[in-house]
Amino acid sequence: MSDSDDSGAPGLPPVIELVWGLRSRPSKGPKRGLTLDRIVAAAIRLALTDGIGAVSMSRVASELGASTMSLYRYVAAKDELLMLMVDAALGAPPERAEAGVAQSWRDGLTQWSVGLRRAYHRNPWALRVPITAPPLGPNNVAWLDNALGCLSDTDLTEQEKLSTVLLLSGFVRNEATLSADFAAGSSGQPQMPGYGATLSRLIDPGAFPALHRAIVSGSLDDPDDPDSEFNFGLLRILDGVAVLVQTKP
Repeated sequence: MSDSDDSGAPGLPPVIELVWGLRSRPSKGPKRGLTLDRIVAAAIRLALTDGIGAVSMSRVASELGASTMSLYRYVAAKDELLMLMVDAALGAPPERAEAGVAQSWRDGLTQWSVGLRRAYHRNPWALRVPITAPPLGPNNVAWLDNALGCLSDTDLTEQEKLSTVLLLSGFVRNEATLSADFAAGSSGQPQMPGYGATLSRLIDPGAFPALHRAIVSGSLDDPDDPDSEFNFGLLRILDGVAVLVQTKP
């Protein structure tokens, strides 16, 4: 395949052409019944049970009772498999409001952000897959279109809409990563009970006056509430976007 098409756009990886229906699926191979969907599903099951570090072409092949080389008829490299896994794990984005039903851009992006967070919570391994390229998988592209569609009735420029989506997706991913890290490190127990009291033994109030005030308030000893922190951050981001929307001529 050439490096670019007639439009000058870079050539697509064969596996992307495959999942978009632009390339025929292998009709036969060493393992009868082996499909790209089965390969991806097996890899996801492996990531859910043993973590993303356990996913390799040979391990997935073993799970399917196939040879490692047979997988390469469908996926050229592990990086491609990881991309397909994340795309499949995300699933379809939240359904937009039906035609004729009013939904503000803010409600739409709230629904989008909550849905993305839930997808990450169902598949925390996906947070360990580095983002190395813009979205190309069908589900990822659908999520991007969905979020942009929420802003379609605003006067934001297309670049501002894209930047807004990038800001939100980064916030959701970061919050989900922190939640997953805390959950893994604490086995579901509250994080470091008495954190404020512990800090008070370490710091000089005169050297850390702002932190001392937080300790005295008791805020550092409040029970962890990831939902509360997520909602606070999301609301503040949307407040900022609202200011931008309202200032457009």
